Amino acid sequence: MQKKIIILFLCWIFFCIGYFSLKFLGIIKEKTYTNADFGIDTVRSSIDFNQNGIDDYTDIVNGAILEGKKRPKYHSAYYEGGYPPTGEGVCTDLVWRALKHAGYDLKSLVDEDIQNHKEEYTKIDVIDSNIDFRRVYNLHVFLERNTESLTTDSSQIGEFQPGDILVFANDKHIGIVSNKRNKKGVPYLLHHTGSPINRFNNLEENILGSYKIIGHYRFQLKNK
Repeated sequence: MQKKIIILFLCWIFFCIGYFSLKFLGIIKEKTYTNADFGIDTVRSSIDFNQNGIDDYTDIVNGAILEGKKRPKYHSAYYEGGYPPTGEGVCTDLVWRALKHAGYDLKSLVDEDIQNHKEEYTKIDVIDSNIDFRRVYNLHVFLERNTESLTTDSSQIGEFQPGDILVFANDKHIGIVSNKRNKKGVPYLLHHTGSPINRFNNLEENILGSYKIIGHYRFQLKNK
């Protein structure tokens, strides 16, 4: 009898380890929710920049989702011309690719802003269009200067909308708010860290609360 209890206990332990390991890896998917499940109105852009019949914010989040499904390899490097090849990149590359899906050329926008307002970009010693638009700090400055700035308090779940761009502590990371939410209403994050779990989950994770948000932006360009 005692032997059976020990065997059952060990089986339960192995089951728990296996279950939570598969859940952690994203193989067992958590139930996800949408704005509607929490009575949150989805904010739509009044602009359809690429005139494809889909508003900008929806285009941006869709672009990030499509990029995530490609599971790009995380590779940080300098490229002549600025752009990394398809299938690789870093967190900032997810952002310009998502914006490209909405018709925006983020590289040109950032380059122009740096040329005209270099004094605002205090970490740039020498302007280099091959890399400037792929640095989180520079994107943070650009977004703060040129787009709608919103709350950084993630407990205000209704203020975080699909397609919003988030900058995290010490300007080390950047990502895009997903159209999925967890059971508490906190949005999933579309971002590129290079971890196997991140890539396995198509760059979309229930991890927003793990980062300190220092910038929250909605891509509505000022004076455009």
